[in-house]
Formats: sequence, structure tokens, C-alpha cells
Amino acid sequence: MSSRTHRTAALACAGLLAAALTGTSATAGAQQVRAVDGLSGPRGLGISPRGTTVVTEANGKVSRVIKAGDQRGTTEKIGKVPAQFIAPAVAVGRGGEVWVLTVGGLLAPDGAGTLYLLEDGKRHEVANIQRWQRQNPDPYDLEGRAKESNPYGVAAMADGSAVVADAANNSVVHVTRDGEVTHVARVKPRVVAMPAGYADPELPPAGTPMPAEAVVTSVTVGPDGAIYLGELRGFPATPGTSEIWRVEPGATGAVCNPKKPQKGECTRVADGLTSVVSLASGRGGALYAAELSKKSWFAVENEVAGSEEGSVIRIGHDRDVRRELSPGNVVLPGSVAVGRGGHAFVSGPIFGPGQVMKVG
Repeated sequence: MSSRTHRTAALACAGLLAAALTGTSATAGAQQVRAVDGLSGPRGLGISPRGTTVVTEANGKVSRVIKAGDQRGTTEKIGKVPAQFIAPAVAVGRGGEVWVLTVGGLLAPDGAGTLYLLEDGKRHEVANIQRWQRQNPDPYDLEGRAKESNPYGVAAMADGSAVVADAANNSVVHVTRDGEVTHVARVKPRVVAMPAGYADPELPPAGTPMPAEAVVTSVTVGPDGAIYLGELRGFPATPGTSEIWRVEPGATGAVCNPKKPQKGECTRVADGLTSVVSLASGRGGALYAAELSKKSWFAVENEVAGSEEGSVIRIGHDRDVRRELSPGNVVLPGSVAVGRGGHAFVSGPIFGPGQVMKVG
């Protein structure tokens, strides 16, 4: 079996995704309003409790969205971090502090895999997450790369600290302003069935049971302080196998186990999702999940027709009621965020020309 069948860090395949995205753009619809246009590879999107909106672009630029006056709908640069293959993640705290997280890369002084804090017009390097993870390998790794790290998502905590989702380490860590890092939770692999629709003779037949890593891409904090994390799902990226987990407030070292999803300090609150890349908390405890593609990241990588269509799903506080926002208008989203008025916004596409748009 080729190494391809063991791949889990799908978003590292930037070239293939970029090719699939060439010329794509969101289609205007009745429920879709562009808030900011003319962005380059927008991914990170954060909205503070006070309504400050921040977006990041492929060149590492971090900008505030201007919402009033003659410049409404444009952006103002507030900082920059070293550019990687994809735009950084971002979160805005209660005090206006801006957390910026670069994705993983070579362990060199190029700023990869690092959490930064933008505050008072200055940029501070808080912690190199991937360097820390090399000393804290994933015990449930399936690929022989337990020390691999790809920090992908970030959320601000009420106390001024942050939490980071690490896609390659399949975990979420807590980071203080002083750079102290602590594991919050790890997610075990899940057995899924090989999906149909791929003609590659090196791939297993459709229906073949396969263990797949979680690939934790996203994290958000609920109103009660609980931490929620979302999965992309590793190869074969079977649609409907991405989960959302809830970690009890204050927990450390929790284990999220698909075989025992309601046991311990980490419990499953949603299943049946596909290639989740971002989470956000909304009013009344609702969750918002951005799916990179309804057909999965692997379908995107293989240029399956229609695979560029993603989605934003609102999951009610009871977790039983779900609603897709602005269906048909979301193209390979980067992040979802919820504003003070309860409206959801999404950034994307994650490569090429993009925008931030209101979806619900």
C-alpha cells in the first residue's frame, strides 16, 4: 500500500488545493452579502465580543475590517507574521488582543508553527507550538510521525490566554501569555470505510475499513468555558466522519475516544460532518462549523467535480437541530466567525482571490 493511503495532514497539499481553486469564487445569492472583497487567500477570521473584526491573508498580513464611514468594507493593516503556504489563523480576545497562529513547516527560524500576540501596535512571539510538540509526541499516531506538528486553529480564552488546535498532533493545547503550553485534549483515531468514487488502483476498494486520524483543525470556547474542537478527518477523509468534541472547563490531558464518545472529560457533541476546518460559538450555546468541502478534502485534492463547494453548518444548543447557512454560496472556506448581532461570517476561498461574506 502506498504512503498516500496513510496521509492525514491533507491541508499540507497546498499545490493541489491551489490548482483546484484557480478561478473559483463565491456565487452571489439571496442569503450572501460580501462584507470585505479583494482579499488574497483569506483564511483567519476573528470577531471580538466588542465587534472588532480581523482577517488574515496568504502573505501573512493581519488586518482590521473597517465597518463605518467612507472606507467601510475595506481593511486596515495592523500587523504581519511570516508567510507560510496558507494564511495564518486568528482570534480576537475580550481586551482587543489579537492572537495569530502560523501553520507548521520546517523547524527553522522562519516563523512556522508559531503563536504570536499583536497588542498595542507590537508583535510578540509567544510560543513555537511545533517545537514544543516535538517533546510531546502523539501517542495515537498512525503514520510513524508522532512528533509532527501543524498548528492550525486558535481561539481566545476569557482570561487573556489562548487555545490552539494542532492538526498533525491531533490535539488541543492551552497557551498562556508567558508562553507556557499545556495539553488540553488529544483525539484518538477512528475506523472509517473507504469511500467510493476513486479510480486509483493503489487505493483500497470502497467499503474497506481503515483507521483514520482525527486531524484536529479547529477550536472554539463556549459561553461556559468549555472547549470545543473539530476534526478534518485523515485519509481516506470519508464524508460524514468528522466529529466535534466538548472538553470540560479546566480539564487537562483529556482523551477524546470515538469508541467511548460519552466517557470522561471529553465527550462528543456532534458527528456526521465532513472536513471541518473552523468552529465558532454563537448565541445560546450554538456552534458553527465550516466544512472545507461537502465531498471531503480528498475529493478536492483529486479534483472531483463539485468538490469546491463547502458549507457552514449551524448546530443548535441541543445539538440535534442543524441548518446549513447560505447553501451553494460557500467555496472552500477558511474560517467562520460570529458577530455581536448573532450573524455568521465566513472567509475564503483559502487560495486565490477571496472575501469575507455574511452567511447567516
